[in-house]
Amino acid sequence: MTVADDAEQFLNADRYAQENGIELIEAGAGHARVAMQVQPKHLNSHGTVHGGALFTLADCAFAIASNSHGIPAAAINASISYLTAAREGRLIAVAEEFAKSKRLASYTVIITDEHENRIAIFQGMVFRKQPRDDGEKDRRRP
Repeated sequence: MTVADDAEQFLNADRYAQENGIELIEAGAGHARVAMQVQPKHLNSHGTVHGGALFTLADCAFAIASNSHGIPAAAINASISYLTAAREGRLIAVAEEFAKSKRLASYTVIITDEHENRIAIFQGMVFRKQPRDDGEKDRRRP
C-alpha cells in the first residue's frame, strides 16, 4: 500500500472529517494536502468560516502528514493563527514536516483559499509511538 492509499484510508476512518466534507488531495511522506468546500454549517454568526472549522481542516492535514511514516503519531501540541476571514469557496490546507526525531515531529500547515490568499497558519507537534526494542509491553500503558 502506498502513502497516498494509507492516507485515504486514514481520512475515510475519521468520521469528524467526513462530517465536515474534508477531502484528500494528495499525501506523501511528511506532507499532505486536504480541501474543504465551505458550506453554511461552517459559518459563524458573522458569516465567516468558524475558527473551529479552520482548525479542523488544518488538523486533518497535520494528522495525515504526521502519520505518513508508518509510525502512529498523536498530537501533543497545536496552535493556529487566523490571518484573514474566509466566507465561501474551497479552502486548502497544506501540511509540511518541519522537523522529525525518533519520538517527536513538528509540522506547519498553511490554509489558503482557492485564490491562494493565506487564511491561517497552524503549527503542531506529535509524539511518535515507537515499538519497544526488547519486545516487551510498555508498562506505562494499560
